[in-house]
Amino acid sequence: MRCPACGHHESKVVDSRPSDDASNIRRRRECLSCHNRFTTYERLVDNPLVIVKSDDSVEAYDRDKLFRGLLIACAKRPISSDQIADLINDIENELRSSRQQVSSKELGDMALERLARLDEVAYIRFASVYKDFKSVEEFRDALSQIKE
Repeated sequence: MRCPACGHHESKVVDSRPSDDASNIRRRRECLSCHNRFTTYERLVDNPLVIVKSDDSVEAYDRDKLFRGLLIACAKRPISSDQIADLINDIENELRSSRQQVSSKELGDMALERLARLDEVAYIRFASVYKDFKSVEEFRDALSQIKE
């Protein structure tokens, strides 16, 4: 594992433990060169997920793409990256247990449903990009939906 601070290739594992749902292993590592500590997650990759886009094109599911979108929506909110990772793990577990192909709309809806329970502001931020809001009325509609 490459150190995010200095790029050195060697690190040692300081702590290792399973995640709450036991689908991942969380490892705290320390760089052998600069002694920076960082966290990595190890997870089993078995059933590749496929995303069907709105134009019917197909692409491989990219966990990092979803994580980046959620991270932007959760910026400056009291939400940790571990909570975002747990949210994504929940989505992935649901998808892997039921199917290997999902539409981008279903994936976005699953993320929105979980964000609504986590943080209303992050929900609105994510919804505004995901649903491509073009007017204040669309924001009002989303706000009224979350209050229900």
